[in-house]
Amino acid sequence: MTKFLNAKKSLVALACLSAVTLVGCGGSSTTTPLDLPEASAPVATPAPVATPGTAEGSYEYEITLTNVTSNQPLSPITLLTHAEDDSLFDVGVEASVALEVLAEAGDNSDIIALSTNVNTVADSAPLGPGGTYTGRLVTDDTSLNLTILSMLVNTNDAITGLNNTDLANYEVNEKKSFSLSVYDSGTEANTETAATIPGPAGVGADGGFDSARDDIINVVTMHAGVISNQDGLADSDLDASYRFDNVVAKVTITRLK
Repeated sequence: MTKFLNAKKSLVALACLSAVTLVGCGGSSTTTPLDLPEASAPVATPAPVATPGTAEGSYEYEITLTNVTSNQPLSPITLLTHAEDDSLFDVGVEASVALEVLAEAGDNSDIIALSTNVNTVADSAPLGPGGTYTGRLVTDDTSLNLTILSMLVNTNDAITGLNNTDLANYEVNEKKSFSLSVYDSGTEANTETAATIPGPAGVGADGGFDSARDDIINVVTMHAGVISNQDGLADSDLDASYRFDNVVAKVTITRLK
């Protein structure tokens, strides 16, 4: 498949997550089709994930993420804890198939199913521009690291997230804030055509996922940004409103217990 020319198989809706209940996990849900929000409409803040039956000696964290883009819904926000050596992605390293599926289709089910995960919490719907997601994560092991992942759904294979950050050394009620950049998974050419994009701007089939890898290089890199049909990419189906700065989300982690 050559860059900028081949369209993918088509499916409009993102796949909903399948939240896996693991030791210390903060919630669960079932897989159902979901509709993306209007590209420009903020999404209301969902209620935090409940944590009934929290065991004595466990640690609880609240993670709040705000989408600061102008026209890029984020696929369902996914929180995962894992050992430091089990990083879900690294710049300069080839993306796993699970990351490729998330980066091209916004489908987090393969990421959630990874055996290296210890805890998983995820939203049930995309997060629109200006929207805020809040989730709670409970664990009995502060030696774990946290990864947050989401796809920018009006792109070919752009993801954002907090990569492999240490949860140790938080005091109770202590907060730490982070700005999230954008990464290119390196698995799909950035054609910006509707047939290859799963978001509201596209009609990408199978959510935009294609197992063939047709990017120039097959490794994760920092994303160069959307070009658009107003700024030099004539075949792009994206206008300049879909462009983004390389901070697309703000995150605050608070230790509650």
